[in-house]
Amino acid sequence: MRGIENFLHRLHDPFTLVLSLKERKLNRSFLALLTAFWLLPPVGTVSAAEIASQPASAVQQLLLDVASAGPRLVAVGERGRILLSTDAGLRWSPASAPGKATLTAVHFHDDQHGWAVGHDAVILRTDDGGLTWALVHQAPEERKPLLDVWFENLRHGFAVGAYGLALETRDGGRRWQRRTLLPDDMHLNAIAGGPRGRIYVAGEAGTLLRSDDTGSTWRKLPSPYPGSFFGVLRLPDGNPLIFGLRGKAFRSPDGGKRWLPIATHGETTLQGGSVLADGNIVLVGNDAKVLISHDGGRRFTAPQHGLRQAFAAVAESGGALVLVGERGVEVLPRVEEGAR
Repeated sequence: MRGIENFLHRLHDPFTLVLSLKERKLNRSFLALLTAFWLLPPVGTVSAAEIASQPASAVQQLLLDVASAGPRLVAVGERGRILLSTDAGLRWSPASAPGKATLTAVHFHDDQHGWAVGHDAVILRTDDGGLTWALVHQAPEERKPLLDVWFENLRHGFAVGAYGLALETRDGGRRWQRRTLLPDDMHLNAIAGGPRGRIYVAGEAGTLLRSDDTGSTWRKLPSPYPGSFFGVLRLPDGNPLIFGLRGKAFRSPDGGKRWLPIATHGETTLQGGSVLADGNIVLVGNDAKVLISHDGGRRFTAPQHGLRQAFAAVAESGGALVLVGERGVEVLPRVEEGAR
């Protein structure tokens, strides 16, 4: 939408596990996973036969993002796997995917056109709602994963990632050009659009950027927190909501000039979020954290659900919340306002 820095720092580089002034580190419980996935083999071929169609309870693999493509859900994760569901997350089947690089984020502009990004600066493109994917960019020699992707329209989009990596396309993702959004090498963890040509980027060590001209120029925004942000959402009023390390979350009433703190019921790191069709907002994170807001992000409740995994992302489908994370998929019925 999208480590344990950015859900396992969207699984990129074990060297970032060391605490520093830039806070390039995260949750110790995923140290082994981070190290293991950094050693994944280079881009190859994933056979559709590797994963048979299966119920959500049987999807026992790391998934880092999920998005809606019309009535279809598309989830991405470890070893380049892309899973599809047409029944609101109850059953999943594999898409035809051209690589084994871990995928960290997926974005659909409409029900047919989507893009996925990940390790080795891999970018995949689909024109058929996620059924098949084409590899359109990779740079394994740079060892810089991409962590999020967003498109303004069917032609113009951005992908952002580790060490300040930013790529832009103006032909629907067939070709990509390097962009410099800021002079240093901070990780750029998330990107989201805003009204009137605005684009927001959130990242490491309190990094917040805004463009007012669809990405031609960028400027830093004041940051309410020196730690890392892993997600940014466009609220129903067009303003941004940011969230990340240690349960920190803030919303802005004026395009990022000021930030108002949001109570998140603890210090659990928040990894993903989504604005639902009815304007309600869901945030998810480590320790099975799920937060729901019914008032534009001013207040969040923490519903009781009994789930027991770290979540990376959430999407809405069929009246339910579909959550993905360290152990696959969970389907959670929508919680009515006031339920806890």
